[in-house]
Amino acid sequence: MKLFSTAVIAAIASLCALSAGAAPGYRIVHEVGLSGDDGWDYLNADAGAGRLYVTHGSKVQVLKSDDLTVLGEIAATPGVHGVAIATDLGRGYISAGKTDTIVVFDLHTLARLQEIKSGGANPDAILYDPGTHQVFSFNGRGRNATVIDATDNKLVATIDLQAKPEFAVTDLAGHIYVNLEDTNSIAVIDAREHTVQKTWKLAGCEEPTGLAMDRAHQRLFSVCSNKVMAVIDAQSGKILAMPPIGARVDGVAFDPAAQLVFASGGDGTLTVVHEDTPGKFSVVQTATTRPGARTLAVDEKTHRVFTVTAKYSLSTDAAGKASGRPMVAPGTFTLLVLEP
Repeated sequence: MKLFSTAVIAAIASLCALSAGAAPGYRIVHEVGLSGDDGWDYLNADAGAGRLYVTHGSKVQVLKSDDLTVLGEIAATPGVHGVAIATDLGRGYISAGKTDTIVVFDLHTLARLQEIKSGGANPDAILYDPGTHQVFSFNGRGRNATVIDATDNKLVATIDLQAKPEFAVTDLAGHIYVNLEDTNSIAVIDAREHTVQKTWKLAGCEEPTGLAMDRAHQRLFSVCSNKVMAVIDAQSGKILAMPPIGARVDGVAFDPAAQLVFASGGDGTLTVVHEDTPGKFSVVQTATTRPGARTLAVDEKTHRVFTVTAKYSLSTDAAGKASGRPMVAPGTFTLLVLEP
């Protein structure tokens, strides 16, 4: 007879409760200070390797996702936005927006291997499609996407999107979906032909940014600046639901085992939406994070949610009045870890 530890039994019970739609009770359980006082963007949790990638200013900080120790960093990535993981090739790809380059690094040693000109201005979101062995860079000011053959790191195509792309996902079956922020729509890209197959308008969704996917049920989750999450049928483009979320949301992630969608708001909230059925979605929790924690990643093995933020300070003029843009207060950049 196989015996299970108390921790395993608790995890199984937790997942059973979540699948039944019970409130998951996510809360901050760890806070980890990280070096650097610059801005930040996407996080990427590589559950298979047990690593967390945090983009921050001009570097990517790499941590072990279990004990949160810092493994190292990939430096000299000015204006860094995202990290794509090509596990089968042993390489990672980083979008460096300020230099219009893609930085290639070794997943095992974190050593820089190569820089590739992105082919578009301000590479932002980036993803690896394992079915085609291609890296897709979505270039904000370029209003296009560029495609790199990851087997030889050569630029092979440019896809005109005629709009500002934000986050993107792959269905692992030849389709790439990308939010188009300034046209309130989603483009569907043929990953092999490098063409836009169709574009769906997202009625009721303003300025979509983060995008996630339930591949098993063909559902897309797009978060919108008007405090809703658009749930979209990935085959027809039909909007199925619009659960409310927090303000200033930039990130969204899906946990398939728990059937939960997480939306991180800069207002200091984490909205947790349960997929009751492929056609019914319920807000089951609004967890408290910290102001500014607008991007996130989910570890699909441990069900941890990672987000980052910092405190801000204002400069003052001679009369003592606040002036200029808020700046990150030195020494306050922090990784927040939430668990159910």
